[in-house]
Amino acid sequence: MRLKSNHAKGIICILLAAFGFALMTFFVRLSGDVPTMEKAFFRNAFAAVIAFFSLLRSEEKFKIGKGNGKYIFLRCLFGTTGLMCNFYAIDNLPLADANMLNKLSPFFAILASIPILKEKPTKVDIISTVIAFGGVLLIVRPTGDVSMLPALAGLWGGAGAGIAYTFIRLLGRKGERTSVIVLCFSLFSCLLTSPFMTISFKPMEWWQLGCLILAGIFAAMAQFSITSAYKFAPAKDISVFDYTQVIFAALLGILFLGEVPVALSILGYVVIIGMAVFRWYWNLRDDRRREASTTAS
Repeated sequence: MRLKSNHAKGIICILLAAFGFALMTFFVRLSGDVPTMEKAFFRNAFAAVIAFFSLLRSEEKFKIGKGNGKYIFLRCLFGTTGLMCNFYAIDNLPLADANMLNKLSPFFAILASIPILKEKPTKVDIISTVIAFGGVLLIVRPTGDVSMLPALAGLWGGAGAGIAYTFIRLLGRKGERTSVIVLCFSLFSCLLTSPFMTISFKPMEWWQLGCLILAGIFAAMAQFSITSAYKFAPAKDISVFDYTQVIFAALLGILFLGEVPVALSILGYVVIIGMAVFRWYWNLRDDRRREASTTAS
């Protein structure tokens, strides 16, 4: 019962995260011509404030678990570089395309879990990952010129996120608190983006600041939710539900930005999401078989 309860909590958390991240990308795009690094800074600044006050009210305050510092640093490094690239992709690609490339993170998490978590992927994991990257080609549509840069940035956004989530899973095993992970990530991101923001700083209109405040609020909600989700359950069991973000983002893009994905991009979405659903179903079936075998013996 406890296993099922944790999985249910993980699914709820990841759906909330998907909705939060979709709204974050929407408000980031809506903020207009604010430089990418400035957007990234303010997005993380608001998340840091929320995490700070959450920890301030806790008994342990800002204490990091013994031996967890290096893993938090790596989570911050990969997560921040992935975030910066994701924001660049959001500014230069259709909203649904940018979100879809970022949602490759579960496949990168499979690869990252081999050296980090010592988890051996199954044949189905390997095959589905290869096919999913075939779907990436339909979205990226390689041309060999600089027009590919936003798509490649979006691709690293997904890679950085996947590796970061693997470290979140590791920190969850080690008992690290969600608020600590979120605060460290947000502060690290602010420190890394602040020099770039200072160089290209552009004064904002009140409505642009409002959009970035909303982006920060929804990002904080999503960060807390995604961190909790991967602490409740393994990525292989719940990551498929994270793809609802693409649906949320596509609807927001169509309704408010007039963005209709091209046919090849839609086909790429189908391939990638199809592989994610197939992996999820296959893993679920294997788990049921193992449970039945254990019960019978």
